[in-house]
Amino acid sequence: MTDFLVIGGGIAGVSAAARLSALGSVLLLEAEDNLAHHASSRSAAVFEGTYGAPETVALNRASRPELEERGVLTPRGLLTLALPADEAAFEAELRIEGMEEIPLPEARRLFPPLGRAVARAAFHPDTLDLDTDRLLQGLAREARASGARLLTRAPVAAIRRDGAGWAVEAGGGTHRAGRIVNAAGPWADRVAAMAGLPPLGLRPLRRSMARIPSPADPSAWPMVQGAGETFYMKPDAGALLVSPAEEDPAEPHDAWADDLVLAEGLARFEAHAEIAVTRLLASWAGLRTFAPDRRLVLGPDPLEPLFLWCAGQGGYGFQTACAASRHLAETAAGADPTLGPALAAALSPARFR
Repeated sequence: MTDFLVIGGGIAGVSAAARLSALGSVLLLEAEDNLAHHASSRSAAVFEGTYGAPETVALNRASRPELEERGVLTPRGLLTLALPADEAAFEAELRIEGMEEIPLPEARRLFPPLGRAVARAAFHPDTLDLDTDRLLQGLAREARASGARLLTRAPVAAIRRDGAGWAVEAGGGTHRAGRIVNAAGPWADRVAAMAGLPPLGLRPLRRSMARIPSPADPSAWPMVQGAGETFYMKPDAGALLVSPAEEDPAEPHDAWADDLVLAEGLARFEAHAEIAVTRLLASWAGLRTFAPDRRLVLGPDPLEPLFLWCAGQGGYGFQTACAASRHLAETAAGADPTLGPALAAALSPARFR
């Protein structure tokens, strides 16, 4: 019998497997052909320490030292732009994100295609690029080196209690484990239902992305967003990634971009930049899954302590992974939480039970 059976092979599941392998035997099951097939492979790949609810910000900050140690962070910066109609949203960005307003000539120096209609700008230098593939592959290697088995093409078909643990039907076989870790992203509530537990009300929200040509070398440009996150743009290997930054409810599925939503987002980008979007190099979408209070859900379910949640990462999975997985392992070991009891309670699934 395996000690921990992790369902889901995105950054949540892989980081959980790496941590839990220090406590016992681990089996990870991923339904797709490869790890990180869904949201984890479609990330904007950014570390923004002030992004998210206060509890998420605490996880961001707790994760940063390890991310730095792993060498996956590099400078980028974030430029927030406001049109005349965006004053209220811009002021909120300054207040909440701790950004510093800068003169428009300075904004144009940072981002030469700055649109003529832009009225105000703010810059946050501490936004960083995050090498998501390096982080995920490093954690996967560590998990395997500690004896964890990471199986792909193993969709879960059934879950039932089996004596002191669980029996999970997946990939044409039956796997027995003492504890289940639910890291199934958009499917996490469905996995809970298969295990006989009520859902938490997790909501998958689609976010689309386009890759477009850049009119000049963008490597030194910052990430750019509209005030109120009406869009964002990030340089990417000589091209530009642009997202409408939408949050449209969706059922769990292999997501794709909505053409109309994408077109509207690209139009908002064009209103802030002297860049005409004439063609797309590629487009895609991912599902960012949130709990009702937009905090992560980490730890054992009080209705079934042998069922652990590692879900609700929203758009923060990579930048919270180090601290979130460490906390999950501490809860599994019954250790005092490094994050402190108040934050542990705020992240526990018990808040929904």
